[in-house]
Amino acid sequence: MHIVILGCGRTGASLAAEFEARGHSVAIIDQAADAFRRLPADFQGQKITGIGFDRETLSSAGVEDAYAFAAVSSGDNSNILAARVVRETYGVDNVVARIADPGRAEVYRRLGIPTVAPVPWTAAQMVDRMLPGGVDEVFHDPAVGVSVRRIAVNAEWIGTKYSAIDKAMGTRLAYVVRFGECVLPDASSLIQSGDEAYFAVPDAVASAAQRVAARRPGGER
Repeated sequence: MHIVILGCGRTGASLAAEFEARGHSVAIIDQAADAFRRLPADFQGQKITGIGFDRETLSSAGVEDAYAFAAVSSGDNSNILAARVVRETYGVDNVVARIADPGRAEVYRRLGIPTVAPVPWTAAQMVDRMLPGGVDEVFHDPAVGVSVRRIAVNAEWIGTKYSAIDKAMGTRLAYVVRFGECVLPDASSLIQSGDEAYFAVPDAVASAAQRVAARRPGGER
């Protein structure tokens, strides 16, 4: 597949190297020619100096044939504009933009452009993992309104079937990480101490599902 990346900072260079190592063709764009020094010495992809939302630059990068586009430059505005141009003008569906402002990131997620907001995302993940009843979103599809989330379950649920908490939460259990290994549960699977449970959660019930999981079965916290 062909991948186009905007921004050759540490993130962009790492992405370019990773995609090329996996056998994909890569074109990386940056306004500063010396930014390409961050790429591995044996990098074989295209290195294009230019503005990431400029159509001539994007065409030079082969965006018309791109499977995916990542906007990870240091500027929110450039990333937003480039992501929209690539999606709306060139019809590339797999577009992701790095946006440092979490408020703006949420707006664009609602418009169907997946975003990554590095520092706020990391902080939120740590807070969620450290506090009881935390939630860790690992996937979100805004087009259909569903996410896959790690949701902490009240200890009083231990020993009951996952199917029971699924019914109470209005979700569907996707998988469980138990002793560091993935477990694909069936209808008879029981909740065990130490389980990390990941649920498919419709956006419409996300808040209610978290509240149910944080309480004892049929009761309060």
